[in-house]
Amino acid sequence: MSDRADRAGWKPPLRRRRRRADWATRLPTWREACPALIAGALKRASARPSGNWFVVGASRDVRAGGRPCGRTVGGVEVVLWRSDAGELQAGPGACPHLGAPLRDSRVRCGTLVCHWHGLVLDGGSFAGWDPYPVHDDGVLVWVRLDTVGGEEPSERPVVPVRPAAGSGVDAVFQAVGRCEPQDVVANRLDPWHGSWFHPYSFVDLTVARPPRGEEEDDAFVVDVSFRVTGSLVAPVRAEFTAPEPRTVVMRITEGEGVTSVVETHATPLTGEADERPRTAVVEAVVAASDRRGFALARAAAPALRPLMRRTAARLWRDDLAYAERRWALRSTGRFPA
Repeated sequence: MSDRADRAGWKPPLRRRRRRADWATRLPTWREACPALIAGALKRASARPSGNWFVVGASRDVRAGGRPCGRTVGGVEVVLWRSDAGELQAGPGACPHLGAPLRDSRVRCGTLVCHWHGLVLDGGSFAGWDPYPVHDDGVLVWVRLDTVGGEEPSERPVVPVRPAAGSGVDAVFQAVGRCEPQDVVANRLDPWHGSWFHPYSFVDLTVARPPRGEEEDDAFVVDVSFRVTGSLVAPVRAEFTAPEPRTVVMRITEGEGVTSVVETHATPLTGEADERPRTAVVEAVVAASDRRGFALARAAAPALRPLMRRTAARLWRDDLAYAERRWALRSTGRFPA
């Protein structure tokens, strides 16, 4: 036996799954996936305050000295950039002079220079242009839009608890679907679909405990094995929670990668009155491990991030179809709103 295996408490990160059940022979989950239970979890999530904060993208996408980033949230154009010191700036995406798209402008010496007539914005109020509150949590960028959110504003967004800064490897995936944020959140509050809809990623998924409807215990507790290869899996226990209306967090609580999180944020791109809504899915994966070899993963983070985004893209190819289908049924009255 190796020295590593002799160490007390050491467990291999992967297990060999001997049985290979056919997709059609697995146990149905439709009885457990009670529509009323999912709807109740969604309703409670929708009632939690967001402070009018919206996730607009990855922190590393807005670089000091780089070009500005343009986003649309709830039909409102937003432009973001960084000062030379790295301070995040944001405000309306239209130039106050003649409406030029500021996302196509340039950043010079930390100021935003309009490419139509050279109007300069330093992040402060000027000529009718007023900045938006912004927050950079180190992984994601948030903007506060009080006219879109319509809630009591808060000083900071509800940022999920993550592994300690610098201890994990993070990657951010983004996609857009024709649906509303609630359809994305409802998808994530239905863990039962995992092994049926994503058999290439999840096996042996069971909901050990559904939410009890209490604020201190409103979580789905799930036992699941992440498929690594055809027969090798990583079994974990995870919790799904919704800390605010547009966010669902999966946190590993037992097994390999304890404290790792997958945050799914749903940001509306269109206004409430739009008949063809579009929603951006911004998913942050922060992987962590207390294994000594994980330091190599942190060192290889730039190479790992594209692989992590590719894995998320495969899942969201299916899950956006789920969310879009849900919206299509709701919008035609064939499914409860």
